[in-house]
Amino acid sequence: MAYISVVSPVYGCKNSLYELYFRLKETLEKINSDFEIILVNDASPDIVWELIVELSNKDNRVKGINLSRNFGQHNAITSGLDHCNGEWVIVMDCDLQDQPEEIINLYNKAKEGYDYVLARRKKRKDRWIKRLYSKVFNKLLSYLSGSKSDASIANFGIFKHDVIQSINTLREKTRWFPSFVNWVGYKGTNIEVVHSLRQNGVSSYSFRKLLNLAIDVILLNSDKPLKLVIKFGFLISITSIIFAIITLYRYFAGQVTVLGWTSLIISIWFLSGIIIFIMGIIGLYLAKVYDHSKDRPLYIIKNKANLK
Repeated sequence: MAYISVVSPVYGCKNSLYELYFRLKETLEKINSDFEIILVNDASPDIVWELIVELSNKDNRVKGINLSRNFGQHNAITSGLDHCNGEWVIVMDCDLQDQPEEIINLYNKAKEGYDYVLARRKKRKDRWIKRLYSKVFNKLLSYLSGSKSDASIANFGIFKHDVIQSINTLREKTRWFPSFVNWVGYKGTNIEVVHSLRQNGVSSYSFRKLLNLAIDVILLNSDKPLKLVIKFGFLISITSIIFAIITLYRYFAGQVTVLGWTSLIISIWFLSGIIIFIMGIIGLYLAKVYDHSKDRPLYIIKNKANLK
């Protein structure tokens, strides 16, 4: 029987924690009564740490990590993965949209010889605006990062300890768990799962946050934006040469007597905009290099429960 770890970042889900614990307990005991549930409080605004401590006092299989501030969902996942010991590791959200009962199906599929199995949501039970945000995010991410990003697959899945150990060696400051899973390789698959309505709270991912996250993940995983800028610059250069040839021909043919002020101003503004745009993209990459050079920790732990 496999020892299983469950890692769940907690933010804005205080009212779901008791149900999450009882449903996880009931599900995991069907596999092995020896398991651990690691709940990571990412500075949740609903003061959830006391509840995590209460659960850990009642059941020593529940373990808690209290971060000193909000470091973000994927940094919180990283802190949990750094402390888990399971032969198999489950990563899931705390809002019960990921149903604990699906762990049995994930585990049974993994036993067929896979190193990890991801949950593919058959039908997302989110508001239409969130589904739209997510679709745009994943399309943008897939195109610019050079890797396929599926909007129906998030963090929920089961992973062999070897996969998690490999992911833990990746210490980039910009964290995006699904991209790390893709990068480390291993033999994986996905299965359809039932996705539930969010029972408490609202998602913290607005369109602006998703867009910022997409930019961060793209800069982390790909140099495609720089390549696109080079192609765009080359296209502008070719267009400028063609325009210059046409202008010279018209000049020597006597068709142009006075050079146009309008075309000159438009050209200046257009090329200035392109130059600033290119410098902005290069600046983003330099900013990420600077951020990584500071070598700050990915998270800071304030308190622990049932963990050394």
